[in-house]
Amino acid sequence: MRQAVDVLIVGGGHAGAQCAITLRQGGFAGSIAIVGRENEPPYERPPLSKEYFAREKAFDRLYIRPQAFWAEKDIALILGTEVVSVDAQAHTALLSGGRTMGYGQMVWAAGGDPRQLSCQGADLAGVYGVRTRADCDALMGEIDGGARRIAVVGGGYIGLEAAAVLTKLGCHVTLLEAAPRVLARVSGTEISTFYEAQHRAHGVDLRTDVGVAALIGEGRVTGVELTDGEVITVDAVIVGIGIAPAVAPLTAAGAAGVNGVNVDEFCRTSLPDIFAVGDCAAFSCAFAGGKLMRVESVQNANEQANCVAKAILGEMKPFHATPWFWSNQYDLKLQTVGISSDYDQAVLRGDLAARSFSVVYLKANRVIALDCVNTVKDYVQGRKLVEAGATPDIGALADPARSLKEFNL
Repeated sequence: MRQAVDVLIVGGGHAGAQCAITLRQGGFAGSIAIVGRENEPPYERPPLSKEYFAREKAFDRLYIRPQAFWAEKDIALILGTEVVSVDAQAHTALLSGGRTMGYGQMVWAAGGDPRQLSCQGADLAGVYGVRTRADCDALMGEIDGGARRIAVVGGGYIGLEAAAVLTKLGCHVTLLEAAPRVLARVSGTEISTFYEAQHRAHGVDLRTDVGVAALIGEGRVTGVELTDGEVITVDAVIVGIGIAPAVAPLTAAGAAGVNGVNVDEFCRTSLPDIFAVGDCAAFSCAFAGGKLMRVESVQNANEQANCVAKAILGEMKPFHATPWFWSNQYDLKLQTVGISSDYDQAVLRGDLAARSFSVVYLKANRVIALDCVNTVKDYVQGRKLVEAGATPDIGALADPARSLKEFNL
């Protein structure tokens, strides 16, 4: 039997939940359904690799809204289910349980799946991503069972955060990064150098410029073979090498896009009445010179969801939100604003040894981004410089005694 809803939201993460919430807050009276792959109602994902993994926050504190909220707001949750195909012309979606769901408008907020290693042994037991509650619960079970030698593949935010937590839990961590430095895709050399030193000081065996040739084991991983032939003995492996956008049904239906699905300024895909938001949506980012890109952050997911909800409500306002990110590792809080990937100059404010400093990134003398380590004031004030495309005096900018407010002209 075919069912139909006015708005079908595919994905039960931050973006999907936020879109449904904003629709109801805006007075939308039509029917809404969220199709979510997991069996849990929408919950926060960033704490998975931080407070939840470290057992500092119980899972029931991660729910985006209390479980009763969704029924109270008449938002149907179809959990443990995926959309396996879309007929954009007929406005129908086939669900994994065999049901066909009709829709008036669809919001694709399915996020992405952890990228897998392509080497031999990648499918062995004891190899994990850090994307879902189930991932983290399984990892915590490993540690409870005595696992102490953990290899972390990938030196991005997820890998570094996991390494910090594992170290705190008493594990011996080997972190393997294929690039010459950690955080290479998202920050400058000063930040990379600083975080590499911090992790090594906490006992992490951090290695860069190293590749994984194979994972070794009979049914279960027991070792990691590196490309230079060395074998590291392990009890478990965490793979944190990014995500692959979960967009196959949209692509098969004809949606434009190579790295995710492309969306316009209102987060509309090339398919009729289908929007895309969050980690899987590629858009022209004004803070990266108009580059078509995906931005993987809770802030971006929420802001795009708000843009779509307002469009459905009749308020067509182009998406334009300042990108920001954060990462907690040990007693360090890294706050980033803007997109630094195309910078041509980096200015250090402060001393790395003090563990409280900022790096300001510029392109053609204009401020495009900041990385702030334990410097909340620089982050707050620097955001305005990014938004204004400020052109401060470089010598003065490097003086940490000078407030960034001085340059906000």
